[in-house]
Amino acid sequence: MNFIKSTWIIAISAGVIIGSLGAGPAFADEGTIALGGKLYDKWFKVIKAPKPEDTHVSWPKSNTKKKGNATHRCKSCHGWDYMGKDGAYSSGSYKTGIPGVRKHAGGDAATVVAVMKDATHGYGGKMDDASMAAIAMFVTKGQVDMDKYIERKTKKAMGDASKGKDYYNTLCINCHGSDGMLPKDMPALGALSNKNPWEVMHKVLNGQPGEAMPGLRALPIQVTADVGAYLQTLPKE
Repeated sequence: MNFIKSTWIIAISAGVIIGSLGAGPAFADEGTIALGGKLYDKWFKVIKAPKPEDTHVSWPKSNTKKKGNATHRCKSCHGWDYMGKDGAYSSGSYKTGIPGVRKHAGGDAATVVAVMKDATHGYGGKMDDASMAAIAMFVTKGQVDMDKYIERKTKKAMGDASKGKDYYNTLCINCHGSDGMLPKDMPALGALSNKNPWEVMHKVLNGQPGEAMPGLRALPIQVTADVGAYLQTLPKE
């Protein structure tokens, strides 16, 4: 599927919100929000745009650990927990000193689109309007206060692992295997869920960019928390 066709498909799914961005509150369905979540994760993979090769112009020079396409992902600055410098990215290889996007939760989608097009972000012309609108819907209507579902200091998911096992064995097992070791080109789910539970929660809710993985966003959020708790019981290697 080429870039033009991918853009057209996104425009169909997100287009319902475009016309209303400047005319009061926009309608945001769970599918559009999940699409925005995947774009927040890796927008160029979702729309099949050329992978950025340069380091983003606004990537802090203080961070020399990351460069190239990684610096163009929303999550790289603002975090899987959406808290930026005040969350998990207060330290580590993604430390940038950049704020998160929590302040935009419940806010105006048009404002977020305008921010994405400003000189700091510079996504105008790189990403189509429909995709930016979907990200804005995710940021304003789809953020989760992850501290309600993940204990920050211990990284433990606050869910029921026994229920999560049932969800996993009916929704996830075909792709990830009974032990969470599939696909082979990604870390074991037991390891990833214990190391970065915020990333796992984001992906379980919204899906994996460029893959057939479904998002569970339309289900009660406790389902995702329960799945996260079960994943943390799986083998790490």
